[in-house]
Amino acid sequence: MDCRDSALFTGVDEASCENMLRCFSAYEQRFSAGQTILTCGQQQDMIGVLLSGSAALLRLHADGNRTVLESMDEGSVFGEELAFTGFRDGSALIECREDCRVIFMRYDQITKRCENACACHSQVVTNLFQLLSKKSLHLSRRIEVLACRSIREKLLCFFEQLADEHGSRTFPLPFSLSMLADYISADRSAMMREMRKMREEDLISTEGRSVTLL
Repeated sequence: MDCRDSALFTGVDEASCENMLRCFSAYEQRFSAGQTILTCGQQQDMIGVLLSGSAALLRLHADGNRTVLESMDEGSVFGEELAFTGFRDGSALIECREDCRVIFMRYDQITKRCENACACHSQVVTNLFQLLSKKSLHLSRRIEVLACRSIREKLLCFFEQLADEHGSRTFPLPFSLSMLADYISADRSAMMREMRKMREEDLISTEGRSVTLL
C-alpha cells in the first residue's frame, strides 16, 4: 500500500510510511461508485485515507433528503473521530462518488505516544491536526453558504469561495450539479432555473462543469 500522496503522511519517507502502516494496523478496501464507505457508528476506532477516487460526506434527513457536508478527493482523511462528531445515530455517511481505494487504520495507534519517540510519528500527528483545522475552515465556509437566504445568494457565495480558492474568476465545480443542489440545500430544478437566469443576466457563464463569474 502506498499512501505517501495523502496529506496525513506529508514529510514521511517511503520506508517509514510502510512501517507506520503496519504499526497502525492498516488495511486496504476498494469501493465502487454509489457504495457506502462508512456509516457513523461503524468502525469507531478507525480513520480512512482516500488513496484514489472521490467521495462525499452526506447528512441524511428524516424526510429522505440528503445534504452534502463535504466533498472528498484523493488524499482526504475521514473517520468517526474526524467527520461524525454529533452524528452518532446513523444520520451521516461517506458515499463513494467514483471508484475508490481506501486505507483504514487505527485512530488510537496514530494519536498515542510513540514508544520510540519517532519523528515520523510526530509528523503524522502534526499533519492530523492540520487536517482537522482545514475541516473546520471548510465547515465555516459551508455555514456561510447556508446562511444565505435565496438560492441565488447561496450560489454566488459558493462561487465566490471557489474563485478565491482557485485565484481565478473561472473555476471547475468540485462535484455534479445534483450534488451542488444538495450542498446548498436547494431543490435541483429550482437551482437550475436560477442558474439559467444568472446566465441570462450575465452574472455567470458555464461550460460543462466550469463556471465563470462575470
